Amino acid sequence: MNSVFEVLFGQYAAYDTIDIVLELVAVVFGFLSVIFSKKNNILVFPTGMVSTIIFVYLLLKWELLGDMMINAYYFIMSVYGWYVWTRQVDEKHVTPISKLTINDKKVSITIFFASLFFVYVIYHAFDKWTGWVAYVDTFTTAIFFVGMWLMARRKIENWIFWIVGDLISVPLYFYKGFTLTSIQYLVFTVIAVLGYLAWKQKIETN
Repeated sequence: MNSVFEVLFGQYAAYDTIDIVLELVAVVFGFLSVIFSKKNNILVFPTGMVSTIIFVYLLLKWELLGDMMINAYYFIMSVYGWYVWTRQVDEKHVTPISKLTINDKKVSITIFFASLFFVYVIYHAFDKWTGWVAYVDTFTTAIFFVGMWLMARRKIENWIFWIVGDLISVPLYFYKGFTLTSIQYLVFTVIAVLGYLAWKQKIETN
């Protein structure tokens, strides 16, 4: 039992207590944000902003630049999403859940490839392009950038990007030594599947 615990959480022995507490708080608020997103609730954004700002600090400290940029982008897009979700489209309605348009697809493709290039440049600039993890980080960053933009736009397809990115992140974060975050992404995967089904039902009943 002790050996299993050491494999899962042994890396935390070298961490400052405050960083462990901060990671736990960020994980909790991350869970809340995804749950509120599944429920199509505006609280997805303030809870997500708390989680992301903590992760920006931690990931910068741990020199995980790709992950840090993901969370910084999440924070910015949360501000934008908060505006979009509450914007009145007429006298009685705010922005509804909808499917991708042709223009949305073009923007998504642009964001994906622009993100790949941006992260690649940053990793090289800081001499962090040192192994296969950098390749995976770059790919997941691009996936999550598109997913967050689509969620801010209230597009149902955002869940597909979250599911793919979350599935990749589970083993990736465990390999990096962040067990709590790895567990978080495992739960995120399940919630993302449920979120897609819930949003799909809302579209079909409207």
